[in-house]
Amino acid sequence: MMWLSDSQKVGVAFCSGGGFFLIGGVLLFFDRAMLAMGNILFLIGLTIIIGPAKTAVFFARRQKIQGTLAFFSGLTLIFLRWPLIGFLIELYGILILFGDFLGTILGFARNIPVVGPYVGMLVDRTGLGARRNAELPV
Repeated sequence: MMWLSDSQKVGVAFCSGGGFFLIGGVLLFFDRAMLAMGNILFLIGLTIIIGPAKTAVFFARRQKIQGTLAFFSGLTLIFLRWPLIGFLIELYGILILFGDFLGTILGFARNIPVVGPYVGMLVDRTGLGARRNAELPV
């Protein structure tokens, strides 16, 4: 189990709050203020969890530059009162930036007490949890 410092726990709280604001913004028909607040809280939380230097390195990696540009372009469009288009572009950027963690997130979601089995069935049916190079013996 991974142990978090007190400041990292605060960062997790910020990221969670950002996620709730993003979900609320989508449920309220792409409310610009909630989407913007969710993004700001998420970025603050990520910076607190991994530190400012590692956050800058994460977003500046050469292989992830397309995702970084899409994420911040979408954020800019949300600030400029184009929430639906901005959110869709930002979602594309998030998938590129955090796509490597999708398997870990789905594995974690399978272990959630009430909804975990349903998440597992959904993952198995859609093939999202299939390993790449599954034919390899390693």
